[in-house]
Amino acid sequence: MPLLRRTAAEALGTAFLLAAVVGSGIMAERLAGGNVALALLANAIATGAVLFALIVVFANVSGAHFNPAVTIAMMLRRTLGMGEAAGYVGAQVVGAMAGVAAAHAMFDLPLFSMSEQAREGSALVWSEFVATFGLVLVVFGASRHGVPATALAVGAYIAAAYWFTASTSFANPAVSIARALTDSFSGIRITDVPWFIAAQLVAATAACVAGRLIFTMAPTEAPDPSPP
Repeated sequence: MPLLRRTAAEALGTAFLLAAVVGSGIMAERLAGGNVALALLANAIATGAVLFALIVVFANVSGAHFNPAVTIAMMLRRTLGMGEAAGYVGAQVVGAMAGVAAAHAMFDLPLFSMSEQAREGSALVWSEFVATFGLVLVVFGASRHGVPATALAVGAYIAAAYWFTASTSFANPAVSIARALTDSFSGIRITDVPWFIAAQLVAATAACVAGRLIFTMAPTEAPDPSPP
C-alpha cells in the first residue's frame, strides 16, 4: 500500500476520532446540566464507539493506529520503518488538529481556542502511563485475533479507561496536543501536555518490552508446568 494512501488514512481517521472526542464532549456538557459524571459517560461511549468504527474501516489500509504511541510501538517492533513512522505521526497530529476544528465548526465555536483546563500532578501523569501501557498491550494481544476483535478490544478498553484512570485516558500524544486547542469539556492546558506525552511515550516503550515477553512465545514454546 503506498505510503501516501496510508498517511491519508491515518490523518482522516485521527481527524474523525478527535471530532468525536471533542464534539461529544461539547454536546455532553451542554445536555448534562452540570452533571459531570453523565457528561463523562456520554463522552466515553462516543469515543469507544467511534474507535470501533474507525478501526474496522481503516485497519486494512494503514493499520488504523491514529496514535503516535501505537505507531512508535510498531516501529520498535520493526513492523514499521522509521520513515513510515514519521509520516504516520505527522499525519496523526495534523489530522487531530483538523478534527478539533471540525468539531468546533459543528457547534459554531472558533476553530481553535486554547484550553484553560488544568490536568496536572503525578497522579495524572501516572494515569497516562497506565492507560497507554494498557492500550498498547491490548493492541498487541487483540491484533492476533483479527480486525473486528482489535476494534472491539480497543474501543472497549478506551471507554473503560475514561473511568478507571484519573486523567480520563488520553493515551495518545496527538490527542493530547489537539485537545490543548479546545477550551471545552475535553480540553487540557498546554503546559500540562508535555508531561502527558512523556508518560505516553515511556509507556509505549515499556509495553513493547512486556509485549515481547508475553505474546511472542508460541504455545509450543511455553514452559512445561508439570513437576519433574
